[in-house]
Amino acid sequence: MLDIKWIRENPAALDEALKKRGAEPQADAIIALDETRRSVIQTLQDMQSRRNAASKEIGAAMAQKNQELAEKLKAEVASLKDEMPVLEQKEREAIAALDDVLSRIPNIPLDDVPVGKDEHDNVVARVVGEKPRWNHPAKEHFDIGEALGMMDFDRAAKLSGSRFTVLTGQLAKLERALGQFMIDLHTTEHGYTEVSSPLMVRDEAMYGTGQLPKFAEDLFRTTDGRWLIPTAEVTLTNLVSQEILEQEQLPLRLTALTPSFRSEAGSAGRDTRGMLRQHQFWKCELVSITDAESSVAEHERMTACAEEVLKRLGLHFRTMTLCTGDMGFGARKTYDLEVWLPGQNTYREISSCSVCGDFQARRMNARYRVKDEKAPRFVHTLNGSGTAVGRCLIAVLENYLNEDGSVTIPDALLPYMGGLTKIERSA
Repeated sequence: MLDIKWIRENPAALDEALKKRGAEPQADAIIALDETRRSVIQTLQDMQSRRNAASKEIGAAMAQKNQELAEKLKAEVASLKDEMPVLEQKEREAIAALDDVLSRIPNIPLDDVPVGKDEHDNVVARVVGEKPRWNHPAKEHFDIGEALGMMDFDRAAKLSGSRFTVLTGQLAKLERALGQFMIDLHTTEHGYTEVSSPLMVRDEAMYGTGQLPKFAEDLFRTTDGRWLIPTAEVTLTNLVSQEILEQEQLPLRLTALTPSFRSEAGSAGRDTRGMLRQHQFWKCELVSITDAESSVAEHERMTACAEEVLKRLGLHFRTMTLCTGDMGFGARKTYDLEVWLPGQNTYREISSCSVCGDFQARRMNARYRVKDEKAPRFVHTLNGSGTAVGRCLIAVLENYLNEDGSVTIPDALLPYMGGLTKIERSA
């Protein structure tokens, strides 16, 4: 959420930022709501002050035995008492109206974010590795998995409907190995603390990281009003909600390997075959909580940690700087890691690393205390995938496919595969 004081002082900057994101200007409407809210609050405060003053004046009038004045003041206090509940309701409505609008305004892009409309305007930051060179034809992951007899979409549909997958045998083991490799790398070499946290959260947690109220249709909700997490970003970031940290505690670097759940409401007809766009998938999440001065540098560090996963697996990828029109709602700057998929003959996103500034912290009321400063500041938050396990599985299948249909296991995963060096169909 943006600071209303900043909007009040920088209306043109807000509208320019929204324009860069492809959104309509809203500064005037927001400021009008804020003026209504402030006017109602001021009127209510004036009434409260007058009621308190009149109450004291009643005592003075009674002491002077001025009954006429005392009765007049009592009538005034009674009238104020009747009017104030109405005004208090108007105050609640004015605050709610402003908060609702502010909760739907996206974050302000950093100055170095390229301006553009969509993914076609994203900019290549770097390219790592080379595309595999084979004499045999490339295949898509679902053809590879089904030919191995270890990837079953029909049985998954029988159990749960579309956009689910059943993996068995060596492919199930490979998926587990990928997740274990990622969490071990980030905790033992990159300084992240592993967290095991709930997979269901309350409204407040989804609001804190920006999923609510705008993106409710993208989420799954339980019958008792909880939400299934679309990413462990929700739980890891909200661990510091409503808290005041000491600056010396920062940065906090947290990671979790969890299932994620997404309704994919806006993706009808997209990637309906295979594992690319699932309702349920595993992901290794990275979250950093920093002070204001460190967040930009932490963004580069986090992205490098995610890139290291793909480097260790020997996968060709490129890192993209997302343009203003393609960034997520809460991000100020985002890098997408796009891995090369030979079967599709294209790059596909496998990780997205974003710096959010104090946007989420304002929603969560998460702050830190700076030495010799009276008022605490809002923390800065960052999140990224380190990486999406299912998409990494896809990349390994397509990039390590052999001519005979078997799949060689990358060296980095061998310690997790129990002596297995190749995945092949059982006789």
